Amino acid sequence: MSAAPWEGKTAVITGASRGLGAGLVGEFQTAGLRVAGCARTLPKNCDFAAAADVSDAAALDAFVAEAARELGSLDLMVHNAGVLEPVCAVRDLEADAFRRHLDINLVGALNASRSYMTHAGGGVLIHISSGAAWSGYAGWAAYCAGKAGLDRLAETIQLEEADSGLRVHAVAPGVVDTDMQTTIRASDAKVFPMLDKFLEMKEQDSFNTIPFVANHLLRIAFDPAARPTEVVLRLPAEKD
Repeated sequence: MSAAPWEGKTAVITGASRGLGAGLVGEFQTAGLRVAGCARTLPKNCDFAAAADVSDAAALDAFVAEAARELGSLDLMVHNAGVLEPVCAVRDLEADAFRRHLDINLVGALNASRSYMTHAGGGVLIHISSGAAWSGYAGWAAYCAGKAGLDRLAETIQLEEADSGLRVHAVAPGVVDTDMQTTIRASDAKVFPMLDKFLEMKEQDSFNTIPFVANHLLRIAFDPAARPTEVVLRLPAEKD
């Protein structure tokens, strides 16, 4: 039996110390990839790891450069790092909190994109987006704005880099039961009226699993039969 088209490839994952990012590290390695991971706290179980905040352009660039030196060709970056907070009504949203959120979720995406373009020389860049990029959620002004901006950033990069060999996608993975979901379920329903939807998903266990998401990301990146034409994608529900 021939190897999968991604066996022997190298992936970079940001936000790799917890949640979806940490899960992708293990799934990618099981699938035959070498993985470089970064996060604000040092990720575990990677082939190469560093503590780097994606909002710090110099630190992130140093990590990607060192990953390339240690592991060779960087075939894929999954930019996963992000935060949910602040969760509050816009009338209560302070500009400094909004800026800090965008520094991580949007400027961080810019920093990751630039570092990968500099040190990979092609490859596939996947930003982890969200359904919150497609419509507003009360209480999630910062998160919705950041993810919508991320989708447009990905589309713009693809237009600019069409002749460079780089392929870019922003992928909404569906709802995965990570620490962020725990935070969501602890929200005040007066601030976040969609709370009942997420509580119901937990009760029914209607999440997308990390292995399901990992397999889709690898196929998007490396399987010619599954290569999408769109930049912005939403994964299907696993349990439909």
